[in-house]
Parts: sequence; structure tokens; C-alpha cells
Amino acid sequence: MEQKNQLFSYFEGISLLVLGILLFLFPLFMLTATTDAYTLPKQILLGALTFLVILFFGIKSLIKGQVIVRRTPFDLPILIFMAVVFISSIIATNKADSLISFVPFFFTILSFFAIVNIAKDKNSSLILATSLIAGGVVVSVLEVLSFLKIFVLPFAFTKFQLFNPFGSILDQVLYLVILLPLIVYLASPVIKMLKGRSANEAVSFEGGGEKGKTNAIGFAVCGVIIAAGILVSSYLLFKTPANTGGLLMLPYETGFQTGFAEISQDTGRVFQGFLFGSGYGTYITDFTRYKQPAYNDNATIWGFTFFRSSSLALELLATTGVLGVIAFISLLYKILKNRFVLSLMFLGAVATILLPFSFSIIALFFILLGLSSAIRASSSKAQNEGFSDVELELVALQKGLISFDATPSRKKNSVLPAIILGIMVIIIGLIGWFSGKYVLSDTIFQQSLIAASQNNGSVTYQNQAKAISIFPYRDAYYRIFSQTNLAIANSIASQQPQGAAPSAETQQTILTLIQQSINSGRTSLTYGPQTMLNWQNLSSVYRSLIGFGQNADQFAILAGQQAIA
Repeated sequence: MEQKNQLFSYFEGISLLVLGILLFLFPLFMLTATTDAYTLPKQILLGALTFLVILFFGIKSLIKGQVIVRRTPFDLPILIFMAVVFISSIIATNKADSLISFVPFFFTILSFFAIVNIAKDKNSSLILATSLIAGGVVVSVLEVLSFLKIFVLPFAFTKFQLFNPFGSILDQVLYLVILLPLIVYLASPVIKMLKGRSANEAVSFEGGGEKGKTNAIGFAVCGVIIAAGILVSSYLLFKTPANTGGLLMLPYETGFQTGFAEISQDTGRVFQGFLFGSGYGTYITDFTRYKQPAYNDNATIWGFTFFRSSSLALELLATTGVLGVIAFISLLYKILKNRFVLSLMFLGAVATILLPFSFSIIALFFILLGLSSAIRASSSKAQNEGFSDVELELVALQKGLISFDATPSRKKNSVLPAIILGIMVIIIGLIGWFSGKYVLSDTIFQQSLIAASQNNGSVTYQNQAKAISIFPYRDAYYRIFSQTNLAIANSIASQQPQGAAPSAETQQTILTLIQQSINSGRTSLTYGPQTMLNWQNLSSVYRSLIGFGQNADQFAILAGQQAIA
């Protein structure tokens, strides 16, 4: 028994450590080995470490012989919202793109449940809050140093004034601003002392005393540093021209117009579009399909293609439909009822209506919600506010398969924990397998882009073909691969001596490359039939073959017309 308790404590401690590392590294994590140096690495980190924590939870339950989960008032709204997003993904026309976008969103949902069920006391919540804020402090310090042209990171791409670990100044400002209310709450003893009140009257994890005051002073210092980071970032955001990394947002007029057009004008799927939108993560298709010609009158932004709408609310309207917006509003309503969650009140009630959210900010939303819930669940009013620990038990089928007991018992039964652990392993294994293949293919494709920049056609071709064979569901792979085949075919043809006929082998190689270019262009349409870039690419392939392939001019026109449509 003692050995089991020690093992249980070990997994409990390591779970908290893993979550702390995740919250600290999340805003900082970057990789140059992937095609996207900023967002994809954060998705990898969040998915890998969250899965690890969930797996540890299953192992702990098996060791203890009980499955005890924490219930919060946000569970049902979150699960309904996730279900709507998932349905919108599986019925999307660009299904592959939408499902690929859903997986990182699923990671953010898991992070909420992981935090809530690992941070079971005030001390654990304090550790995680400190880790989250420490990451923001490092981001702020890096921003201030970069502004002063003091570059401390050893990587070449970080040595310029506008560098930030989010790849977007707006995202960095949002991330830091949203952290501030949490810091104000944790530093409240210092604030109340400045007002002449006793520190013991203030809210503190340690219940007052010297340790509580020390913690509060530390959080106050962190708040000052993060405020400095916000000021510098905001200055750069508004000073820098939009086309070089400054503030660039889709006009609200276009956001409204494309959102409401998607739920009312999606030919052939009006009902699905109204309820579930175009599919989570596919706003680019809504933007290219529904933006008005008047958009091109804007001299600043007419040449930009937007992947995000004017605000999160408008993007959800376009991509998850009316049901997605209703589900999200119901979650915001639950949050706003809890006055403690100041960060999320700002985030949900103001920012989602006014500002576009990247993956990093959406992840911060659920991380803060989980952390705030863990803190609130440790208070004396937790039960009255809907926070409680419940034990899952197997019962007779006529009474239901699983029951929720709000008063965890001491009896142990390893059947249900084993079943739940098995389900966790299956889900983690399946998603992990495909996610791993996705990441591996992405790193290989990045190597092909590096080879292309070095004018190494052979390595470019081989790596792109390998990336496609590993993960054959990304339309962008096929689109770029079609251009690679065409470029190599042109290169081989141009190397032939003038007036001399190429050998039969050379002719066959050129024909094979051209056919692969056409096939890849067509395959990109299989996975992204509503992506304008795929039709535009196929049109350019056929245009390059005018005079060489039969009816190439007609195919180029037809594909161009589809791109316009």
C-alpha cells in the first residue's frame, strides 16, 4: 500500500512539473525545422505535454483504483462547443484542412481538463500560475531588449527589432494584456497594502503572513515587467507599417459580410453552412469566396489574403455557423457569471468581439479558464459555485453504465480505471500517430524548401515526394510539388543543345514530370476543392503547357474561371 501511495505521489508530482513546463515554455517555444517557426511548434508542445499529463492521470487512477474527476460549471459548455467544432470539421468541404485545424483545438480543450484535474490544491494552482506568468515575463524581457537592439538569443532570425516568439506583434500584445488581470489578482495584497489596508485582509494562496506578502510582491514585480513589455509591443505595433509586421486586421465590414454570406449563401449546402459554417479553421475559403469587389479599393490591404476574420466571434460565425456562435456565447455566459475570472471576462466579453485570435490566444483562453477554475475550486465557496470532485463508477446497465458519485468512496476497483486508461491510450495513440506523421512530413517539407532556396532541384523533389508519402492529406504539399515538377521539367528542357533533339530517355523524363505536375495540381483539389490557390495553381500549370499539351489553353481558362469563382 505504501509503495502504491509513493508511486501515486510520484505521478502526481511529475504531472504538475510537466504542466508547469508547458505553461512556461508555451509562449516561447519556436522551431526552425518546421515550415511554420512559431505556431506549429506551440501546437506540438501543447499536444505532446497535454497528452502526457492525461496519460499520467489514467495511470494514477489505475494505481489508486478510483477515477476521481473535478467537475466545474464550464465542463458542459466546453464539451458542447468542442462537439460543434468537430461536426463543422467533418462536414466541411475542405475536410482535410478543417480536421487538421481541429486537432490543435482539441489539444487546447484537453489542456483545460488537465489543469483542472492536476491542480487540486492552492499550492499547485500557485505553481502553475507562476509558471504561466514567468513565461510572459521572459517574453516581455526579450521584447524590451530587442527594442533596445540587445539581442540575447543566438539565432540569426531573432536579431532584429520586430522579432517576437509569436510571429505577430498583435498576438504578443494580446497574450501579455490578457495575463495582467490574473497578475493583479495575485498581487492584490500589495495593492491593498498601498491603500493602507492590512495584507492579511487580501486574497492570498498562503492565507496571508510573510510568505503571502513575499509572493504578492513577486507577482507585482512581474506585473511591472509585463506592463513594460506591453508598452513596447504596442508602440511597435502602431508604429510599424502594416505590410512589414505592424497592425494588420481585416476591416469589420468585410468580416461581417463574409461571415453572414457563408451562413446564407453557401450554394449546395445552405442548411449545413447556416448551422455549422464552412468548417473550423477554413476562414481563408470564406474570405476568397465572399469578399466584395469594393475590398480592392483599400490601397493598404487589397493585396493581402486573410486567414482570420476581423474578430474571433465573426470567424466562428463563418467557420462554425450559428450553432458554433451559440455554443461559444453559452460558455462566455458561464464565465461572466463567475466574477473571479477577470482575465477571461476581458478576453471573452471584449476581445472576442473586437479582435482576431490566433491559436496561441485561443490556447491561452482555455489555459486561463482551467487555471482560474482550479483556483476557484480550492476556495470555501467552491461547492456552491458548481465545483466538486466526483468519482466515476461502473453500475448495472439498467441504472446506466457509469455513475457520478459526488462523495468519493474508499473502495477500490481497477476495472473502470483500466477501461478508461485503455481508452486514453487508444485515443492518444491514434491522434499521436497521425500528428507525428504530420509533424515529420512538415519537417521534411521544410528541408525541401531550404533545398529549393539553394537551387538543388533533386533534393527538393525527393523531400517533397517523401513528405507527401508520409502525410498525403495536405493540399499545399501537392500544390507546391506540382510547381516543383514543372520547374524541373523546364530546367531539363532548357539544358538541351539548341537544334538538337532530346534523347528518348530525356523526353520520357520530361513527360513524366509534366504528368506529375498536372496530377499533383488536380490532387490538391481533392483535399482543398474550395481553396482558390489550388485552382490558380492548376491554371498556371496548364498555361505553362500551352503549345505543348493538347487543349492546355482551354484547361487553363477553365481552372482560372474556377479560381475566380
